[in-house]
Amino acid sequence: MEKNMGSTDRTIRLVAGIAVLAWGFYASSWILGIVGVVLLATSAMAWCPAYLPFGIKTNKSSS
Repeated sequence: MEKNMGSTDRTIRLVAGIAVLAWGFYASSWILGIVGVVLLATSAMAWCPAYLPFGIKTNKSSS
């Protein structure tokens, strides 16, 4: 699993994940909770499976 996310992408996903997760708890929505957890997980792993089919890499150190 090669990292395909840069630091800016990871930071945005981290902040968005926390916000969506909090919104999910506030709204009692398990779907928002899952979306928030996925955003946090992809940020932690620095790897997004949705980028693979499109060949997207926001990681500048990756070639």
